[in-house]
Amino acid sequence: MSQPDILEVQPAYVLDASALLAYLHLEVGGGTIGPLLSRSVISSVNWAEVLQRAISLNLGIQGRRGQLEALGLSILPFTAEDAESTALLWPSTRRGGLSLGDRACLSLAQKLGLPALTTDRGWAALGLEVEVRLIR
Repeated sequence: MSQPDILEVQPAYVLDASALLAYLHLEVGGGTIGPLLSRSVISSVNWAEVLQRAISLNLGIQGRRGQLEALGLSILPFTAEDAESTALLWPSTRRGGLSLGDRACLSLAQKLGLPALTTDRGWAALGLEVEVRLIR
């Protein structure tokens, strides 16, 4: 008898790099992320930000992706379509000073119809069509 296919859990959240960093560095609000990892995704652009921060702190990055994926986090590739939707967010977010990484997170949340989790309070004030949830 063959084993039944394991159903993949549908994602419920899109993480900004700041949210994942808060979790990894045990910062205020980071504790809320741990239980959500198995239902969360992050853009490869934001994953690059997380790795860059680790490198800047002289922390090893080898095995980090595997550890987080084992906890259920999915790292999604940044496609040409994602680049276009990220660029289209620039006019409505430039007054807030959002970076390319910020907009990549928001465009992924918009694409998937999921809330974006972040520590960046400025996002909530932009009045975007994307649900933004602050973790602290």
